Amino acid sequence: MRARALRLSAVLPVVSALALTLAAAPAGAQPPAQPPEPRLEAGVAPGAATPDPRPGEAFAGPELARLQRTAAEVQRELDDLAGLARSAQDSATEAAAELARAAAERRAADQAVLAQQQEVDDYSRRVFTAMGRPDQLRLAMTVDNPRDLLDGTSLVRSLTEAQDRRLLGAMDRQRAARDAESAAAGVERTAAERKADVQRREGDATNRADAVSAELTAPIDEANAAVVAQQRAQADRNAATAANWKAYTDRLAAAGISPPPASRLRDPAALPPGLSPSTGSAGAAQAGVAEATDAGERLLVLPEETVAAVTAGIAALGLPYVPGESGAGPRAYSCDGLVHAVYGGLGVPAAAAEQFATGVPVPPADVRPGDLVFLGPARYGVQSVGIVLDERTMLAADARLAGVVVTDLPTAADVLGASRPALGARQAEPVPARADGELTWRCGGVELPAGTRGAGGGAAVGPWGGFPNGLIPATALCPIGAGSHSLRCDAAQSFQALSQAYAGVFGAPVCVTDSYRTFDGQVDLYRRKPSLAAVPGTSNHGWGLAVDLCGGAESFGTAQHGWLLANARAFGWVHPGWARQGGGREEPWHWEFAGATG
Repeated sequence: MRARALRLSAVLPVVSALALTLAAAPAGAQPPAQPPEPRLEAGVAPGAATPDPRPGEAFAGPELARLQRTAAEVQRELDDLAGLARSAQDSATEAAAELARAAAERRAADQAVLAQQQEVDDYSRRVFTAMGRPDQLRLAMTVDNPRDLLDGTSLVRSLTEAQDRRLLGAMDRQRAARDAESAAAGVERTAAERKADVQRREGDATNRADAVSAELTAPIDEANAAVVAQQRAQADRNAATAANWKAYTDRLAAAGISPPPASRLRDPAALPPGLSPSTGSAGAAQAGVAEATDAGERLLVLPEETVAAVTAGIAALGLPYVPGESGAGPRAYSCDGLVHAVYGGLGVPAAAAEQFATGVPVPPADVRPGDLVFLGPARYGVQSVGIVLDERTMLAADARLAGVVVTDLPTAADVLGASRPALGARQAEPVPARADGELTWRCGGVELPAGTRGAGGGAAVGPWGGFPNGLIPATALCPIGAGSHSLRCDAAQSFQALSQAYAGVFGAPVCVTDSYRTFDGQVDLYRRKPSLAAVPGTSNHGWGLAVDLCGGAESFGTAQHGWLLANARAFGWVHPGWARQGGGREEPWHWEFAGATG
């Protein structure tokens, strides 16, 4: 866009009072065919362009980048080891259970042998008590007839053989049980040794993570200071822009110019008295804007709807950026959510692609304050939209800067087109769509694919703002209204709404014990509670997307926990499956931000 120069200087307001320093022209008269070039000071957004790189890229020097890579490597190692630890624990548990079963069987076999031995002893004792074992000679001497002799002989043999079989069987079972117990003990020792080895490796990796955390402290502090400085510069730029816009509207009022409705400016040949057409780069009169003369200077006159929209956008400066439907305002915005919020009265739709498809186009070289500029590149589709302020700047809810800001207009290669909301809507036309395989960009930042969620259907996870997990400066987060706790700005906004509704039922806001968790905080918790804590660098706490609660909500079965189960999803918060009762780890206090419900 800058390559085409935008040439707003011919009629665009200037920084001090947004006045057009052209030669005076009689009210209602056509402007000269070749108007003299006005004196352009600095535009609506004053001064040199404020750099607006991705914070994590702009402020991560070589040392910080190296440490972040090392931290990422340790995180991956810990993640791998966590999987091995779970496998080793499962093997050890299974081996211990098998050993316990084998030991129980061996004890049962011992008891069986003992019982059989006692039975044999009792049998022998009874025989001897009856004058000795009834061998064949004794039977022959005591029976009354041959049949009794044969029967008695068979009986004695049968009893003796049965006793022997039972005893031998019990002894065979005992030997097998002892062999199985010995084998199970060997497996259990191997599993225990493997588990101990993994635990040792986990300890080493945790120590390395701890060391990296200590090294990261100074670079992260430096990065945080740089972000603070950038945010202060951005705040100054926002404030100066707001002052300049007010000076423009005050100048109109002082000149007795009331911005007319958009419908009165759509035909340059039938403008209200006192207004003249504003010519574009090709010399033709533009629809939707006009000019007036005050004290020998020409002023740009915008429709009242445009003035109201830009004023509302200026009032939103400094509010946090949030993605998706959460960005509809009024406490935070996405780029297209901001445009829809300020221009909804003119029928501008909610999504950037629809805004571009239905907006009445204007040449990028002819944009005026309040026009919309749509950003690509085309391979990303319509990924962002901004509200033009002057030939160099626009107002947008920017994912990179995590807020509603005054930022530079992009180069021509990144501009897909422009439209003028004051001209109404057109029949929808095709617009660029994201190419297959390309990342999904939105409002200047990368978004995860739709449906990407954390464990158990929890929050979308992944890097944002250019910062790694747990290494996000406090200046890139937003307070949640509970102590010093903070989260990613969209999560913070939604949590405050949730807490307000909760307070309406229980008389107090949601009690919070933990929110965003730094990397070194994750390392410390993992060291102390490895069975409960997530692997450092993988926790949703480290993305500013999770909270741990108290005040009754930390327990299953309470009224507070039940209310959250029934209502939190409407605010974008979920209790992940793994944390639910019977879900494996059972953490009733842990909740994650999953975004707007749609």
